[in-house]
Amino acid sequence: MKKTTTTVKQEILSRLANWRTLLPILQWLPRYDKKFFSWDLLAGVTLASFVLPESMAYATLAGLPVQAGIYCCLTGGLFFALFTTAKQVAVGPTSAISLMVGTTVATLSGGDLSRWIAIAELTALAIAAICILAFVFKLSSLVSFISESILLGFKAGAAISIAATQLPTLFGVEGGGTNFFGRLEILFQQLPETNPTVFLFGMGALVLLLLGDRFLPGKPVSLVVVILSILVVSYTSLAASGIHVTGHIPGGLPSFGRPSLRMQDVDGVFALAFACFLMGYIETVTAARTFALKNNYDINPRQELLSLGMANFATAFSGGYPVAGGLSQSTVNEKSGARTPLSLLICSATLAVILLFFTGLLKNLPEVLLAVIVLHAVAGLIKVKELKSIYRLDKHEFAIAMFTILVVLTFGIMKGVLLAAILSIAFMIRRIASPNVAVLGKIGDTDRYTDIARHPDNVLINGISILRVESSFLYFNVDHIMAGIRSHLLAHKGKVKLLILDMSATPFVDVAGSKMLLQLSRELLHKGITFRIVDALFSVRDMLRVQGMEEITGHISRKTNIQQTINEFVGQKGA
Repeated sequence: MKKTTTTVKQEILSRLANWRTLLPILQWLPRYDKKFFSWDLLAGVTLASFVLPESMAYATLAGLPVQAGIYCCLTGGLFFALFTTAKQVAVGPTSAISLMVGTTVATLSGGDLSRWIAIAELTALAIAAICILAFVFKLSSLVSFISESILLGFKAGAAISIAATQLPTLFGVEGGGTNFFGRLEILFQQLPETNPTVFLFGMGALVLLLLGDRFLPGKPVSLVVVILSILVVSYTSLAASGIHVTGHIPGGLPSFGRPSLRMQDVDGVFALAFACFLMGYIETVTAARTFALKNNYDINPRQELLSLGMANFATAFSGGYPVAGGLSQSTVNEKSGARTPLSLLICSATLAVILLFFTGLLKNLPEVLLAVIVLHAVAGLIKVKELKSIYRLDKHEFAIAMFTILVVLTFGIMKGVLLAAILSIAFMIRRIASPNVAVLGKIGDTDRYTDIARHPDNVLINGISILRVESSFLYFNVDHIMAGIRSHLLAHKGKVKLLILDMSATPFVDVAGSKMLLQLSRELLHKGITFRIVDALFSVRDMLRVQGMEEITGHISRKTNIQQTINEFVGQKGA
């Protein structure tokens, strides 16, 4: 049968709608409000002036030529703007990812710069593949397994570790070491060799950046400091005092081509890519949610997998390395007035102009200034107030944050983020594996029942025990739940005639959980104790019915609550 004209039109519209979903720019650009343009233009130019020195500094942290950082912001930002649902998030190199790339690729490349660059590009391509696969299989929620406490600890540990790599440049010494403690040891040994000119120059720049934070927040103060530094070095004799400069920076736009290496050519690149993906996606979504909440709009976390994947795909083919949505550059973008992702397109265009016509002005950029910019940026990763807040709220969570800092400093950032992820999942499983089995008591003359441990004034009913397990029943926690119930029955041996299990706080019961409940019901039947289940959700009721629970406990009804079950039991005993 031939398709009608209406059917064909519907199919075309459906496909266009799918494309519009994958490319949010097709949704907001046709409805773009012209009055936003002046704000987006200002934000884009301001953002470019901010990320220019920052991206160059991060590229040196990654062990790559400084222009690689600019390429990341140019092409990564361009492609990110096409796919993102966030309006203010800006992507580019980040301090933590840059150090992960620098420390890991140093080993994988054997010190060969061309291979170093190729592996960095390959890592970005691997991240793009991971992001796209996670998007296709709807795995955006998996990163939620990393808790806020662990993320705070990780960022603080990464900041301290990154600072240790930049301090030798600030003091004008050679430095060395392969980990945080090794770098500190060598730095202390070399302190007597400090170059006072380099140190004072760097500290002066750092003071200017800090003053800019205090009095000109959100402004491209770092660009002003860069210009002043270049002028000072160009027109004084400071270069002869040991202040090294970046030298010639290749002009022109990045050349496009696929990475020269393949995944099978480099052992360990996937582990690096996965660690960068975890850190990058968490940072991107965190920044996106922060500004979406502040500016009253919604983001799609799953779509951000695609936007981050395409941004890394672009950098992989343009001489860059892994990128993510950074909070610092996103803050600058938002405070400068960005209304839509058009600011990212304007930022990319501005960087392209700089690469085409103005790279010659950057040849006298002092290397110590790049180190100072990194130190200034990572200082914001150490959230002392938030750590104090966690300490007040939960000492256990604070201990985990401190442990994460220690892990990152001891084993490095890449291993640290992987261990942090494992720790986060293990901590979550540990909590689920040991759920609270609450004993419920009656609230005065009402028909409500709550935890007796939290409300000692609640009334216990003679001969009747009411328990509530505050968790799903899963194969790895059923033994703990069974032990808790048996312990309660043993403490009231011979006194319990009715056991009511309130399952209102149990969203799921697996096969092992249903078997455990069946075993419990048989034990209670053998002891002459009546067993009833109340307030079970429909999926739980279905599982227990298939398991044959109702043959022992009677009908498990969605309508019966605790008080009705007690009334029915008392009525039967009275009869």
